[in-house]
Amino acid sequence: MTAITINLNNVVMLTDDQFYQLCQDNPELKLERNQWGELIVMPPTGGETLKRNASVIADFVIWNRQTQLGEVFDSSTCFKLSNGPDRSPDISWIQIDRWNALTPSQREKFPPIAPDFVLELMCPSDSLSDTQAKMREYMAARVRLGWLIDRKNRPVEIYRLGQEVEILDSPATLSGEDVLPGFVLDMQFVW
Repeated sequence: MTAITINLNNVVMLTDDQFYQLCQDNPELKLERNQWGELIVMPPTGGETLKRNASVIADFVIWNRQTQLGEVFDSSTCFKLSNGPDRSPDISWIQIDRWNALTPSQREKFPPIAPDFVLELMCPSDSLSDTQAKMREYMAARVRLGWLIDRKNRPVEIYRLGQEVEILDSPATLSGEDVLPGFVLDMQFVW
């Protein structure tokens, strides 16, 4: 099953509050909006992908507890990006000072902030071109570092703010660079 994109723009332009309420009223659906305001209904994640996501997010949580540099979010968190989209990365991280600068009400709904880091772990139903477009949306919103991991074919696309995409073929590890200082992801738990 693949994601379904629904264009309601000629019928209704959902406000941010209406989109938030739509998501709250339909918790069984995973909804996103792209930069054109189109609704994207995401299919449920399969067991293998969810298992890998859980393993990887555990590494981020442990690193973050040790460093106390920011906040880690899973795919249930939807961010209102400055360039228009409402997106839910599989894993994301925000520096603590940027997170704390948000008001409590901003933190409670869909935070109006671009994460410093995002990770998209492709599942079999994901389209590479759609996921790459999503990564470009993140970068346009000023995400500093992003990883697009294709478990099936094993390339990793590394997105850095203001730089060309770097593609690695089946790397053994990934470095958090200066965005996630000291973080290294062992890819044996991803493949």
